[in-house]
Amino acid sequence: MAYIEFADVVRSYGAGSTKINALDGASFTVEKGELAVILGASGAGKTTALNILGGMDSPTTGQVMVDGRDISNASENDLVLYRRTDVGFVFQFYNLVPNLTALENVELATQICPDSLNPTEMLQKVGLADRLDNFPAQLSGGEQQRVSIARALAKNPKLLLCDEPTGALDYQTGKQILQLLQDMCRTEKITVIIVTHNAALADMADRLIRFKSGKVTSMTTNDAPKPIAEIEW
Repeated sequence: MAYIEFADVVRSYGAGSTKINALDGASFTVEKGELAVILGASGAGKTTALNILGGMDSPTTGQVMVDGRDISNASENDLVLYRRTDVGFVFQFYNLVPNLTALENVELATQICPDSLNPTEMLQKVGLADRLDNFPAQLSGGEQQRVSIARALAKNPKLLLCDEPTGALDYQTGKQILQLLQDMCRTEKITVIIVTHNAALADMADRLIRFKSGKVTSMTTNDAPKPIAEIEW
């Protein structure tokens, strides 16, 4: 069994003539420790798939297995525990608490996780050792995204879900963030999934999953992913 098995998943909204299938029989797998890129245009269903993987939404039909656990039919209490202990989230917009320092933002996440890691050490890992006491407004966009990555990693998650993590960043800063995510996957053995519309990022992936109109149109593996420094867009 693969670490993630997303099997024939349908996610419908509305009813009757207004019914929309955001996912329409989507299926893919991801192995433990891989960096997977989910690629598709806006409206392709990729963020809906990410939300279901993160336990923030549930499929209408189909099955989703993560590390041997069926999250597609889990109770709300089980999903709360899953989101708290198994999953780290990195979003396009950083979702930091503005009146907390970088360190306090990371500490906030660790307070609810039983096996959390040291917040200061996580900020050091992402290159922010000298910015612990700065508030979000005192940080650049790239630094704020690094705080959000440190916050996600401090939970000690098995799965890191990233929704357009460089979408609000300039080119050079975006490459630094992608390098950080690739490095974390390799060194920490975390399974990382990045949702993006940027086709250039396909070359960085161990596994590339293409979405179109709520379906998976292809899934390929790459034995030699490119370092971020060699990728241009």
